[in-house]
Amino acid sequence: MHFKTRVHVVALLTTIAVASLTAQAQRASVETIQFQSKLINATLPYNVILPLGYRASATTRYPVLYLLHGHGGHYNDWLTRTNLADYAAQYRVIIVMPEANNSWYVDGAAGSSDKYESYILQELMPDIDRRYRTIQSRYGRAIGGLSMGGYGAIKYGLKYPATFAFAASMSGAFGVTRYTEKEMGGPNWEPFLKTFGPIGNQTRKANDIFEITKALTAGRLAALPYFYFDCGTEDAAQHFDRNRELSELFVEKKIPHEFRELPGDHSWRYWDQQVQEVLKIAAEKLHVPRRK
Repeated sequence: MHFKTRVHVVALLTTIAVASLTAQAQRASVETIQFQSKLINATLPYNVILPLGYRASATTRYPVLYLLHGHGGHYNDWLTRTNLADYAAQYRVIIVMPEANNSWYVDGAAGSSDKYESYILQELMPDIDRRYRTIQSRYGRAIGGLSMGGYGAIKYGLKYPATFAFAASMSGAFGVTRYTEKEMGGPNWEPFLKTFGPIGNQTRKANDIFEITKALTAGRLAALPYFYFDCGTEDAAQHFDRNRELSELFVEKKIPHEFRELPGDHSWRYWDQQVQEVLKIAAEKLHVPRRK
């Protein structure tokens, strides 16, 4: 009896060890790059999730999804506050999560040294293409994000249609260029002044998603990527109302998109759920290599 019990325990431990190794093998690998930006004059780290099998092949190229964090967040939020690495394992897509601080992913107003839009397009993306086996065309690139990052992703999709095939937002803060000093109050207003300048400033207009959309020519409209965005029905009105307004404007301009109003609020529980949808749709819109 004593011997049999020991055999059972050894067998159980072996099973657990094999299961643990299998689970690790099914989890996408993660790398952190400490990138020195010349435009920002600072070290801006970014995380990369590599798809399963990336190391096994020396020739296969993969599409890239750039996933942007929100205001008050950082580049590691997606990995530490959601199960993104687990969700990513089923897709043959490289996922990049950059650091953007509270920049709103824009080139700041006159006098500001924060050139984060230029950083993303001119430094980060070329660096990714140099380091990894990427598909270097618009059908190999998608961009998405939450809140501030959702605003940035949709704006980039509108401004750079030749760069992205898909742009997505979760709880996008689309009305940021309309915020006023009364709404933000006291010291909270100063960062917005630094980024967008005073009300009526050209920088605000140039970064207003609604103004950008209204100004699109027929040729630009035809070249746009596919857009997806969602917002929780329990989210703040400043977010939910602007999401609905943008969808109505897209319908008016006949811009292909999908907008979902879903139960939820401005929280990680909501974003952990919805990032799964973003991954799914991104994989459908991008040129994903076939499994061998």
